[in-house]
Amino acid sequence: MKVLLIGSGGREHALAWKLAKSPLLETLYAAPGNPGIFEHAEPAGIDPDDHAAVVAFCKDKGIGFVVVGPEAPLVAGLADTLRAASISTFGPSAAAAQLEGSKGFTKDLCARYDIPTGAYKRFKDAESAKAYTREQGAPIVVKADGLAAGKGVTVAMTLDEALAAIDDCFSGAFGAAGAEVVVEAFLDGEEASFFVLSDGKHALALATAQDHKRVGDGDTGPNTGGMGAYSPAPVMTPAMVERTMKEIIEPTIAGMAKDGNPFSGVFFAGLMITAKGPELIEYNVRFGDPECQVLMTRLKSDLLPLLYATATGTLDQVSAEWHEGPALTVVMASKGYPGSYEKATPIASLPETGEGEKIFHAGTALKDGKLVATGGRVLNVTATGETVAEAQARAYALVDRIEWENGFCRRDIGWRAVEREQA
Repeated sequence: MKVLLIGSGGREHALAWKLAKSPLLETLYAAPGNPGIFEHAEPAGIDPDDHAAVVAFCKDKGIGFVVVGPEAPLVAGLADTLRAASISTFGPSAAAAQLEGSKGFTKDLCARYDIPTGAYKRFKDAESAKAYTREQGAPIVVKADGLAAGKGVTVAMTLDEALAAIDDCFSGAFGAAGAEVVVEAFLDGEEASFFVLSDGKHALALATAQDHKRVGDGDTGPNTGGMGAYSPAPVMTPAMVERTMKEIIEPTIAGMAKDGNPFSGVFFAGLMITAKGPELIEYNVRFGDPECQVLMTRLKSDLLPLLYATATGTLDQVSAEWHEGPALTVVMASKGYPGSYEKATPIASLPETGEGEKIFHAGTALKDGKLVATGGRVLNVTATGETVAEAQARAYALVDRIEWENGFCRRDIGWRAVEREQA
């Protein structure tokens, strides 16, 4: 099978690395890709925003399957265009991708189908949002409704912080994403990520993970797209996974189908495990980044048939096997991230990796044949172990051998799980 992978981040490098291992794969192409992805795939040389060009490329190369990695092309309807051209595609329709494209859409779905989540209201002007926030008090959560690259959410511990976040959204800090704001109740508990494939009717639970959103050690500083992750998440016990499937995932699949937007792709459920049980914080409609990197490292099964079964409505005919040991990834970012940072800084060298180790490229490029950092989050340094503590130690040993003066990372990825192991 010839496959085209859409995307250029660490998530897509992990998908490319795993897809390239499949005996079913004939040729893997990628667009726009990055230097890490091109270790496993041929450059397609097309702009994924040009949907007609993507279709033409697939027809020209005889591509039988397209895997769409990031959320923006899905929200923009790339999967719809490809399916209309009879090209099998992994990823939801634009209508179903609203689960990530609009926080309000998801909250309304939860309300309709009794899916546990925090109480909320939607607002299109700052004054109404502020009045409601003052009524509710802090702590409280303020979210830009649309896509904001993981940065449109403020968990406000004070009223002033919440009011400032509302002003940020409506003043254009997140562009069109902040034209509407969702204000919701603060959920107290432990966060976890849960990944489930759905072909619109059937569901296949994959695995759990925990990521570290804040930029600084001890979960301090502003939110980011994610500074590291590990899998599995100890808080997601078999009983909690079962409850999440019954109370959150299955009603979502049924509700989306009933509403005329059947969901085909991967649910990335951001959960808060509260005293009452699992509650939905938000949905993403693609693999997490950096969670995908630890999931792909732990996945024992061939990825390609799983994604293809999802795209072709045959998910009930496949299963997924996992390595039991944990995997952990540390994000190396450009100094200054998530604020402004210098671009095109040289990465002098990356170390050789051994068994159970991998450095995934996120924001990198080649300039005059040399590797440079082009993004905020640049490298995902990943390792496995018998325990989270061992995986953590191996990942940081790799980090310490990377020669990149402008890079930094958190030094405590996996701390919750390590504390549990030592208790």
